[in-house]
Amino acid sequence: MRILFLAGGSPATIFGLAPLATAARNAGHQAFMASTEEMMPVVAGAGLPGVPVTGRSIRDFMTTDRQGRALEWPEDPLEHIAFIGRGFGRMAADSLPALVELGRAWRADLVVGGMLCFAAPLAARQLGVPWVRQAWDTGEPAEVDGAAESVLGPELAGLGLDRLPAHDLYIDICPPSLRPGDAPAAQPMRYVPGNGQRTLEPWMYTPGSRRRVLVTAGSRVSRTQYFDYVRELARKVGALGTELLVAVPDEVAGELAEGLPHVRAGWMPLDVVAPTCDLVVHHAGGGTALSAMNAGVPQLLIPNMPKLVPPSRRLVDFGAALMVPDGEDSQDAVVAACEKILGDSAYRERSQALAREIAAMPAPAQVVEALAGAAR
Repeated sequence: MRILFLAGGSPATIFGLAPLATAARNAGHQAFMASTEEMMPVVAGAGLPGVPVTGRSIRDFMTTDRQGRALEWPEDPLEHIAFIGRGFGRMAADSLPALVELGRAWRADLVVGGMLCFAAPLAARQLGVPWVRQAWDTGEPAEVDGAAESVLGPELAGLGLDRLPAHDLYIDICPPSLRPGDAPAAQPMRYVPGNGQRTLEPWMYTPGSRRRVLVTAGSRVSRTQYFDYVRELARKVGALGTELLVAVPDEVAGELAEGLPHVRAGWMPLDVVAPTCDLVVHHAGGGTALSAMNAGVPQLLIPNMPKLVPPSRRLVDFGAALMVPDGEDSQDAVVAACEKILGDSAYRERSQALAREIAAMPAPAQVVEALAGAAR
């Protein structure tokens, strides 16, 4: 079976799909991972054959419309969610021709698309093959789909459609206790961290003598993106006086850690480092949240996008995290929340309950058979 996986334009989307793609290859199937040209090194780093379907970055689609006119990020939370959906819709329109050409030349039997990869259902329809949708975090707002449809009119009309085709199979990696009440029926799959690796040092897998807190804003931190956010967050958490880990790309680590005491900064494989931590403080990104859940470590969430608030609330309601809303994250508020989590064992107990729930879900190797069923 030839399975064409389509990821988004960020490392987290590659990491989200890589475990299932790897399991399919290990089972003897062929699997390609399509994404942006910019993401090809990440795909290769995950050990997968990659094919670029657009030379543009996800940032391009979020800052210009289909006519190339500049766009401004909205302030209103609901409009922000729709704005994200339209950006992913524009990315789908740009990627679709190359994706269809790849699928035809390679004779794909099945298309697996990440949650916001709207070119996947359109390509599958053109290729005449089934489409599988896979979640890459604990949930995306339903409004995103409608917003994507609103900019995909020409592509939908060309297929005689007025909306995106329904999936043939939905794979969800969200732990059952955190699924929203209106979530669609799904094939569950265990979350397996797919983060990039590196040569390990002993401190990465050995807890220190003091409490250890990890701070991160995901894999896309650069000097022009999220740098100030994560540095300020690290500064606030540093007031706790614990051992501080700041997980960021190596190229910004030195500058980011400047002046911060008791800190290690750089690229850290979260599947290795998170189990040694007492707390993970982060931007509420889906991959980071799932990595902490998988490790059984409590979290302090400071969502840096409105769409991250609902899944954060579900994690808080479960008792495995606290949330400090963006704009209310003063140093006093962050330190107080960290101290509350570190001082109450109930947060770790609930986090470990989530880890056990994740471990009981079907492994990607078991879900490969469901892909074969969808293809049949």
